Amino acid sequence: MFRKERTFVAFAGKIENVLGPTASFQGRLKAEGNVRIDGYFDGSIEATGNVIIGEAAKVIADIVATNVQVWGAVKGSISASGRLEILPSGRVLGEINATSLLIDEGGLFRGKSVMAGDEPEPFLLEEPQDVIVEAEGESEES
Repeated sequence: MFRKERTFVAFAGKIENVLGPTASFQGRLKAEGNVRIDGYFDGSIEATGNVIIGEAAKVIADIVATNVQVWGAVKGSISASGRLEILPSGRVLGEINATSLLIDEGGLFRGKSVMAGDEPEPFLLEEPQDVIVEAEGESEES
């Protein structure tokens, strides 16, 4: 009946690099620090800090960063050494690799996900080998 409204906070820290909502960019972006994309981006993004994909953003790119927060649309691979957040208006199509993953209600993810960390033991779905026991005295010859 009573529902507490959730508030979302962008990652802490100064955003040194911004692609505004009316801008478009095609190419490779490599940045020391944090990046925010609010426009159209096609290419690759590599940041030592955090990447924020704004609500109106359309991104077709491979992203490598510490933390990634998706409010808009991303098509491509995302690799976050920290946390990946797909927020209520966020849409991600592609492969993700993150240490921590949050998909909020309303957020959309289609693709493959790999959680970083300790390598798990392989999960085997092998059926046990059939054990065939022949009864004494029986012969296959007729």
